[in-house]
Amino acid sequence: MATEPDAGSDTERRWQLTTSARDLGDLSRRLTEWLGPRVGSVSTPVITAISRPEAGGMSSSSVLFEASWEGPDGAAGSGSYVARMAPEEGAFPVFQHYDLDTQYRVIAAVAEYSDIPVPPLCWLEHDASVLGSPFFVMERVQGRVPEDNPPYVFVGWVFDAAPEDRMRITRATVDIIARVHAIADPAQRFGVLNAPGTSGLRDHFEAQQQWYRWALADDGYRIPLVERGFDWLERNWPAAAGPDVLNWGDARPGNIIFGDEFEPVAVLDWEMATLGPRELDVAWMIFIHRFFQDIATRFDQPGLPDYQRRDDVVAYYEKMSGHKLGDLTWYLVYAAVRHGIVLGRIKRRMIHFGEDTDTDDRDDYVMHRTLLEAMLDGTYQWD
Repeated sequence: MATEPDAGSDTERRWQLTTSARDLGDLSRRLTEWLGPRVGSVSTPVITAISRPEAGGMSSSSVLFEASWEGPDGAAGSGSYVARMAPEEGAFPVFQHYDLDTQYRVIAAVAEYSDIPVPPLCWLEHDASVLGSPFFVMERVQGRVPEDNPPYVFVGWVFDAAPEDRMRITRATVDIIARVHAIADPAQRFGVLNAPGTSGLRDHFEAQQQWYRWALADDGYRIPLVERGFDWLERNWPAAAGPDVLNWGDARPGNIIFGDEFEPVAVLDWEMATLGPRELDVAWMIFIHRFFQDIATRFDQPGLPDYQRRDDVVAYYEKMSGHKLGDLTWYLVYAAVRHGIVLGRIKRRMIHFGEDTDTDDRDDYVMHRTLLEAMLDGTYQWD
């Protein structure tokens, strides 16, 4: 997730954030040794064009690479791949746990039980000695992704698109979410995500509280606003949460690769997938855009007020899914609190790597502080 620009900065420039210390040359050599037996190469494969994605978050480390080899029958083989790795030691990770095995299994099950376009999976490697941490490899899918860095509300292909094309992106994303939620028998097919017989929402909530303690509070970085948010959520707990469905987790256009005609060609980043009410995904999508839009308006920029509007998202979701959503207020506050933990941890991470300085007011770790305060006070104005 990109950081907020400083008041006097160029909002269209890319922010340089530490994502990995792994040497690309060393990774290339290690991948070369590892790949040969997996593709049946009779000689050492050749890896080229190894790089890190320009767009992407800090939750895990990925590299892109091309590979070519000679098969046992003399036929030439080649492929374009993405290796997704857990953070290495000393990377000051955003999340406490990086379960690559579960991510791989979730993507495989989504591919098996739906027609949602996910990147084709190739290999899962549990041996951390190969690259320094477990990893899995997928085929690389070509296309374009709405960027967080710099935010798409300031510049880029989404910003430059016609309003009707941005609406196509919104509808395509909502359609993906509805199709994820429609996968039948989620507790059986994705039981790895939650303990059987428990409440998905309650489990999710308690896991977020534990993550906050690990990421910030237990290390002396309590954020009063986040704790106020948790208290509000507990007091206003939904009276009747809907049935648990598979939730994508980080549900938003920034985790979709789009083709030239604004159609999704690959749905990415399943590490936050969970079982819970469908409102979790819908509220997350709405909130994350509003977070970026509020940054734009604070800097007197127009942003994209016609894009991913709350009413549009809700109406289209209900039409596509055939389900009436419950009151989204609770889930939007929950999204804002969760995102506050993400940004608080990233703030600490940037301080650790010398990319930012500390502040005496811990609530300032929440970049959307004003937004969350207004939501908790019931004064925030949507659309």
